[in-house]
Amino acid sequence: MARLLTGAPVAGAILEGLRREAEALRARGIAPALALVRLGSRADDVSYERGILRQAGAAGIAVNRHILPLDAGQGELAALVRGINADTAVHGALIFRPLPARIDGSAIAAALDPAKDMDGISPGSLAAVYGGGAGLRGFAPCTAEACLAILDHYGIGVAGKRVAVIGRSLVAGRPAAMLFLHRDATVTICHSKTAALDKISREADIVVAALGRPEFLGAPYFRPGQTVIDVGIHSREDGTLCGDVRFAEAEALVEALSPVPGGAGAVTTALLLRHLVHAAGSPG
Repeated sequence: MARLLTGAPVAGAILEGLRREAEALRARGIAPALALVRLGSRADDVSYERGILRQAGAAGIAVNRHILPLDAGQGELAALVRGINADTAVHGALIFRPLPARIDGSAIAAALDPAKDMDGISPGSLAAVYGGGAGLRGFAPCTAEACLAILDHYGIGVAGKRVAVIGRSLVAGRPAAMLFLHRDATVTICHSKTAALDKISREADIVVAALGRPEFLGAPYFRPGQTVIDVGIHSREDGTLCGDVRFAEAEALVEALSPVPGGAGAVTTALLLRHLVHAAGSPG
């Protein structure tokens, strides 16, 4: 049976450091504050928000919630983002996504100051990820960064390893691939139309499941000795949660596996708050 790479210990270690950093900032007269921007009340957004509020409270971080109606327009949302950019008492923002189809998400992301972009959605933030951070200011998408944080916590090295990232979104797949590449892994980016996807996945030492399809990856995609990080999260018809991986099939084969729920989600939230604290402590 696979070793389970649970997220709670990873998030706990991150949050313990954050509490100390936040206390040090408050001693300097800086109160770290995060702005949350949500349109409507999607169940997954509300669940994520609850997790943020819980972890932020434990770390002594203030959270300002900006909840717009689901039918809010482009102009209203853009004006809110500009206001957050200008608010010196707010150190970072998270805009819940996906946005409604009528909203130009790229324009909203471009409107957000990279210095206040806690989840790597702005062009400036993504430039820092793809450029390796050299001379650029911005944070990586939290879900992508969580993959490395989990591996680091459990002592699983990535340098020289073959990594298959299955998924090419800007939220997880592509930035995760870049982060692994910066850590000297050999990376293959795959997607649902990749030929011989099962073969490529089996050949990898580390598999990142970020396809966004519930329980798509089963036994034919895995082999003994692998490490699998599943960042997908989906709700079944019965209300239970699952990832992109058919858990029982993978657990019986691979060496190490992150579960869903209980894996990358808590780490993603903790990293969001670490970005916020670092932004609050940054000069300028």
